[in-house]
Amino acid sequence: MIKIYNKSSNELLGRISENDLNFLVEHLEEEELDDPDYYLQKETIEDFEKKGASPKLVEILRSALQGQDAAEIRWERDNLPT
Repeated sequence: MIKIYNKSSNELLGRISENDLNFLVEHLEEEELDDPDYYLQKETIEDFEKKGASPKLVEILRSALQGQDAAEIRWERDNLPT
């Protein structure tokens, strides 16, 4: 599993699957290879829904916004056995 955090507050927002991470990597710009940080806008999340993002991923990304129009998230691999 992959843990998603609000980058500014370091709050754990939830866990996503490897497929969800692949979706993010395919649809968001990375500054460098394996960059764990992403900038999100409300419109981007709405677009993800239309492109078939999982409901769990959309829910977690929306929670990152916390009523704002944009937010930064970061991810890290969960070392717990699956």
